[in-house]
Amino acid sequence: MPAAKTQKTPTKPKRSKRFSRGFAQTGGILSAQIRKASETRGFSETRLLTHWSEIAGPAVAKIARPVKVGYTRQGMGATLTLLTTGANAPMVQMQLPQIKERVNATYGYAAISRIHVTQTAPTGFAEGQASFDAEKPKRRSLAPEEKAEVQSTVSDVTDEGLRAALAALGENILTKPRK
Repeated sequence: MPAAKTQKTPTKPKRSKRFSRGFAQTGGILSAQIRKASETRGFSETRLLTHWSEIAGPAVAKIARPVKVGYTRQGMGATLTLLTTGANAPMVQMQLPQIKERVNATYGYAAISRIHVTQTAPTGFAEGQASFDAEKPKRRSLAPEEKAEVQSTVSDVTDEGLRAALAALGENILTKPRK
């Protein structure tokens, strides 16, 4: 006599909580992967903002900041808008070809076709967002034996004003921050 078959009760498949509330947006699910892929292809504005000093160089980064990248409707390159002070605008204007070349090298293709320079006061509508003040280097203190060495070096100078100026110069050279 065959064994009696036991009936199994059907169980519902477990659903993840993410899919239990309806359709999920594809952009929300894939946003990290899309961002990573777009950054490797050079479509990311964030890299331009976060690595500005490496892209433009330290001299340009001290006097100008990228504000936005605007894209045209025809898709023929973008316009990079730089914010700078009025006094530094001519310096930035002279360096626009080099800046454009460096930015496009970062993107990997000719992403930027134009650069627009916007002038502002050092404090103004971008207050708290853009700092145009250069970082002041930290000077080390001069040891007493170093100070005595400077004084002995300039002791042969007969003019008192010149001796003081040379001593101050020697101290400034010795306390200059090393890069």
